Amino acid sequence: MKAAHLEPHRRHVWGLCYRMTGSAADADDLVQDTFLRALERPPGDTERSLRPWLTKVAMNLSRDRLRRRRTQGYVGTWLPEPVAVGETVESVEARLGPLETTEGRYDLMQSVSYAFLVALEALTPKQRAVLLLRDVFDYAEKEAAEALGISLSDAKVSLHRARAKMAAWDEAGRVPRAELPGRTRAALEAMLMALAAQDHGRVAALVAEEAVAFSDGGGEFVAARRPVRGAKNVVALLLGLARLRPVEGVDPLLLNGEPALLLTFAPSPDDPRLAPRAVVRADLDQEGRVRRLYTVLATSKLGCVSPAPGSARASAQDPARRPS
Repeated sequence: MKAAHLEPHRRHVWGLCYRMTGSAADADDLVQDTFLRALERPPGDTERSLRPWLTKVAMNLSRDRLRRRRTQGYVGTWLPEPVAVGETVESVEARLGPLETTEGRYDLMQSVSYAFLVALEALTPKQRAVLLLRDVFDYAEKEAAEALGISLSDAKVSLHRARAKMAAWDEAGRVPRAELPGRTRAALEAMLMALAAQDHGRVAALVAEEAVAFSDGGGEFVAARRPVRGAKNVVALLLGLARLRPVEGVDPLLLNGEPALLLTFAPSPDDPRLAPRAVVRADLDQEGRVRRLYTVLATSKLGCVSPAPGSARASAQDPARRPS
């Protein structure tokens, strides 16, 4: 077994690990661990495709990583690490012919959307693994069970429970996907303008009654430790933050296949616990109002994020890019 034999599978393995953990940093580590295992203890039959064997190793290493993360605990709300979409969507041409398409319950774009990754957090590691293999990558029941080293009946039960937990996301996700990018971008920009003007009425009109705001400071920066629920509370939170933290720069981005904003705040030398930047994205309801607002401030979660080329805030040294 040579390292060159593994490289064609890097993007596929990385995509599996990212969907399993919601972390690009973890996915990087898990790809290396998977490839190291292949080099040190390769599968017995090297004449067959490596893809199924690598998938089995990667998924089980990811399950272990996810279990450890959840037992270790996290300060505040844990949110997935945002990444550029081209780094996460891996085609299934190795499994399908050139004229075929995946028959999975969720398409590959949906499976890297931020709302989908957040919804996956409600699943156990085993449920998450079964759901991804069966409903995203279109594995047959027997294939999924073998890849995870579980019985066929266990795989069926785990998938049934996973689908039940995902039902709320399925229902909320019925906004026509072709319309989402434009509507989401418009809603974020309108929200930012209303907040800058401290226009309570305009902000309130953009927020759904059942809205929830999530913030992830990773214990590094000041952030709400728990989700803020209800339109009244979310509006008050946003207006208060806008008064305290003037925004110096705004960069529109496409992260996880959806519009997002990279906000750069005025420096706070007297309080290092205030984040210098944040990524903000939203989920909309059927009326185009914000029903979920996600703000990621933790430095460890923004390693894949940089302003657009040519931006005044673009770093002179781009962060390491993920597999393309």
